[in-house]
Amino acid sequence: MNEGRVERRLAAILAADVVGYSRLMGMDEAGTLARLRSVLRDLVDPKITNHKGRIVKTTGDGILIEFPSVVEAVACAVAVQQEMIEHNAATPEGQRIVFRVGINLGDVIVEGDDIYGDGVNIAARLEALAEPGGISVSGVVHDQVWGRLEVEFEDTGEQILKNIARPIRVYRVKTEPAGALLSVASALALPDDKPSLAVLPFQNMSGDPEQEYFADGVVEDIITALSRVGWFFVIARNSSFTYKGKAVDIKQVGRELGVRYVLEGSIRKAANRVRITGQLIEAETGRHIWADVSRVRLRIFSTCRTGLPRALSARSCRAFSAPRLQEPM
Repeated sequence: MNEGRVERRLAAILAADVVGYSRLMGMDEAGTLARLRSVLRDLVDPKITNHKGRIVKTTGDGILIEFPSVVEAVACAVAVQQEMIEHNAATPEGQRIVFRVGINLGDVIVEGDDIYGDGVNIAARLEALAEPGGISVSGVVHDQVWGRLEVEFEDTGEQILKNIARPIRVYRVKTEPAGALLSVASALALPDDKPSLAVLPFQNMSGDPEQEYFADGVVEDIITALSRVGWFFVIARNSSFTYKGKAVDIKQVGRELGVRYVLEGSIRKAANRVRITGQLIEAETGRHIWADVSRVRLRIFSTCRTGLPRALSARSCRAFSAPRLQEPM
């Protein structure tokens, strides 16, 4: 009679991920995995156990944890973030693991060992709003925890979260000593003397799925051309292509990949012509540095395919008032 009935329960959900994980993996895949596993085993897992948490699942750089009490969830997050500050102080800047955390209290659907529903989705969206080394919580979490833990909250107002029907009031948990967030955020900073850049997959505007390979090939050529410029730091293709087919927020891309600039664009192949657009965007502000359009006849495209990406990279050089792009040998 109860067959097919959905099991639900109220749960405190903590979602966390590693800031700039794709960039760290692109720079040192084996080393990053080893450091992350070490941090999870020696620092995070004991805290979860101490606060009666249960790991629901892990997804590469992400982790979803369920707690029986929202107070335990926040206490666990605060303990982890505070200890990570000390842990990272002894770690070279380019190798630091920095977490951001979102916590929500809500109704979840239970299916085996997994949990689903808006309660989980809101926690994941809050995590995306958190600063490097920080914790963001929903209003209901704040109301339940306030006065029960020795932490302060900063009200950031109501936020519109992706795929969540109603606005959610969000609070930032103030756990760090003075300057600590600045310290962990600087761990993700790239050399000041090199513009850091990610080239996102260009959108295929042709309406033909078979042209995806064509578009991807052009972007790979752009990445290669930019990588030849010694004073550019260019994110590897494997990292930037994780955003393929997704609606992206440029600010979030900049934060996740640890870059200051993002190059995006589109390719339209129709009849006997190819049209390529490109725009260079400052990730933190969303400001357009430049935008350009190239139109080429298809029959001569194969002879200028390397020239078009080089033209885009040269355009980027001029935008930064950088040294003249040298011709490859």
